[in-house]
Amino acid sequence: MKSLALLAVLVLLACGCGSSSNDLYSLEQTKACLTKDGVRLGGQLDFVATTATGGAVRAHVGSNFVTLVFGDTLDRADNINQAYHRVASKNVGIDDVLRQDRNAVMLWHAHPSDAELARVTACLK
Repeated sequence: MKSLALLAVLVLLACGCGSSSNDLYSLEQTKACLTKDGVRLGGQLDFVATTATGGAVRAHVGSNFVTLVFGDTLDRADNINQAYHRVASKNVGIDDVLRQDRNAVMLWHAHPSDAELARVTACLK
Protein backbone atom coordinates (compact mmCIF):
# COMPACT_ATOMS: atom_id res chain seq x y z
CA MET A 1 0.00 0.00 0.00
CA LYS A 2 2.89 2.37 0.79
CA SER A 3 4.40 1.79 -2.64
CA LEU A 4 1.09 2.68 -4.28
CA ALA A 5 0.91 5.93 -2.31
CA LEU A 6 4.53 6.72 -3.21
CA LEU A 7 3.79 6.06 -6.87
CA ALA A 8 0.80 8.43 -6.73
CA VAL A 9 2.95 11.17 -5.18
CA LEU A 10 5.63 10.71 -7.85
CA VAL A 11 3.05 10.94 -10.63
CA LEU A 12 1.63 14.14 -9.15
CA LEU A 13 5.08 15.64 -8.84
CA ALA A 14 5.93 14.75 -12.42
CA CYS A 15 2.73 16.38 -13.65
CA GLY A 16 3.49 19.56 -11.77
CA CYS A 17 7.02 20.06 -12.99
CA GLY A 18 6.03 22.57 -15.65
CA SER A 19 6.26 22.25 -19.36
CA SER A 20 8.81 22.98 -22.00
CA SER A 21 8.30 25.46 -24.80
CA ASN A 22 7.68 22.41 -27.03
CA ASP A 23 4.34 22.01 -25.23
CA LEU A 24 3.21 25.52 -26.17
CA TYR A 25 1.08 26.42 -29.15
CA SER A 26 2.26 28.99 -31.66
CA LEU A 27 0.10 31.78 -33.08
CA GLU A 28 1.85 31.63 -36.45
CA GLN A 29 1.59 27.84 -36.84
CA THR A 30 -2.04 27.89 -35.73
CA LYS A 31 -2.88 30.69 -38.17
CA ALA A 32 -1.21 28.76 -41.02
CA CYS A 33 -3.26 25.65 -40.25
CA LEU A 34 -6.53 27.59 -39.96
CA THR A 35 -5.86 29.39 -43.25
CA LYS A 36 -5.08 26.08 -44.96
CA ASP A 37 -8.39 24.72 -43.59
CA GLY A 38 -10.28 27.64 -45.15
CA VAL A 39 -10.99 29.52 -41.92
CA ARG A 40 -11.17 33.29 -42.46
CA LEU A 41 -8.91 35.23 -40.10
CA GLY A 42 -9.10 38.85 -39.04
CA GLY A 43 -11.18 41.35 -37.19
CA GLN A 44 -11.00 43.62 -34.22
CA LEU A 45 -9.53 42.18 -31.03
CA ASP A 46 -10.79 42.96 -27.55
CA PHE A 47 -8.59 44.65 -24.95
CA VAL A 48 -7.53 41.41 -23.24
CA ALA A 49 -6.47 39.89 -26.57
CA THR A 50 -4.42 42.97 -27.49
CA THR A 51 -2.33 42.49 -24.34
CA ALA A 52 -1.51 38.82 -25.00
CA THR A 53 2.18 38.01 -24.77
CA GLY A 54 1.91 35.26 -27.39
CA GLY A 55 -0.34 37.18 -29.79
CA ALA A 56 -3.97 36.80 -30.79
CA VAL A 57 -6.21 36.42 -33.83
CA ARG A 58 -9.92 36.26 -34.57
CA ALA A 59 -11.02 33.23 -36.58
CA HIS A 60 -14.40 33.02 -38.33
CA VAL A 61 -15.79 29.49 -38.28
CA GLY A 62 -19.11 29.30 -40.10
CA SER A 63 -21.46 31.89 -38.57
CA ASN A 64 -19.52 31.88 -35.29
CA PHE A 65 -16.13 33.35 -34.47
CA VAL A 66 -13.48 32.78 -31.85
CA THR A 67 -10.76 35.01 -30.50
CA LEU A 68 -7.65 32.87 -30.07
CA VAL A 69 -5.34 34.38 -27.49
CA PHE A 70 -1.91 32.92 -26.73
CA GLY A 71 0.23 33.30 -23.65
CA ASP A 72 3.97 32.86 -24.14
CA THR A 73 3.87 30.66 -21.01
CA LEU A 74 1.19 28.55 -19.35
CA ASP A 75 1.06 30.98 -16.43
CA ARG A 76 0.40 33.90 -18.75
CA ALA A 77 -2.34 31.95 -20.51
CA ASP A 78 -3.89 31.29 -17.09
CA ASN A 79 -3.73 35.06 -16.48
CA ILE A 80 -5.54 35.68 -19.78
CA ASN A 81 -8.24 33.20 -18.77
CA GLN A 82 -8.61 34.92 -15.40
CA ALA A 83 -8.76 38.35 -17.06
CA TYR A 84 -11.69 37.24 -19.23
CA HIS A 85 -13.44 35.97 -16.11
CA ARG A 86 -12.87 39.30 -14.34
CA VAL A 87 -14.20 41.49 -17.16
CA ALA A 88 -17.21 39.32 -18.07
CA SER A 89 -20.62 40.73 -17.29
CA LYS A 90 -22.52 38.87 -14.62
CA ASN A 91 -25.26 37.95 -17.11
CA VAL A 92 -22.77 36.34 -19.53
CA GLY A 93 -22.15 32.61 -19.13
CA ILE A 94 -18.41 32.98 -19.64
CA ASP A 95 -17.69 29.33 -18.95
CA ASP A 96 -19.95 28.44 -21.88
CA VAL A 97 -17.83 30.38 -24.38
CA LEU A 98 -14.34 30.38 -22.86
CA ARG A 99 -11.95 27.45 -23.27
CA GLN A 100 -8.27 27.00 -22.52
CA ASP A 101 -5.95 24.40 -24.00
CA ARG A 102 -2.39 24.73 -22.70
CA ASN A 103 -1.30 28.29 -23.56
CA ALA A 104 -4.19 28.97 -25.94
CA VAL A 105 -7.33 30.66 -24.66
CA MET A 106 -10.38 30.60 -26.91
CA LEU A 107 -13.19 33.10 -26.43
CA TRP A 108 -16.15 32.19 -28.64
CA HIS A 109 -18.78 34.69 -29.74
CA ALA A 110 -21.49 32.05 -29.18
CA HIS A 111 -21.43 28.55 -27.74
CA PRO A 112 -19.36 26.54 -30.25
CA SER A 113 -20.76 23.42 -31.84
CA ASP A 114 -18.68 20.28 -31.50
CA ALA A 115 -17.65 20.66 -35.16
CA GLU A 116 -16.58 24.30 -34.71
CA LEU A 117 -14.59 23.50 -31.60
CA ALA A 118 -12.94 20.48 -33.23
CA ARG A 119 -12.02 22.48 -36.33
CA VAL A 120 -10.21 25.11 -34.29
CA THR A 121 -8.57 22.82 -31.73
CA ALA A 122 -7.28 20.56 -34.53
CA CYS A 123 -5.26 23.55 -35.75
CA LEU A 124 -3.67 24.41 -32.43
CA LYS A 125 -0.02 23.81 -33.30
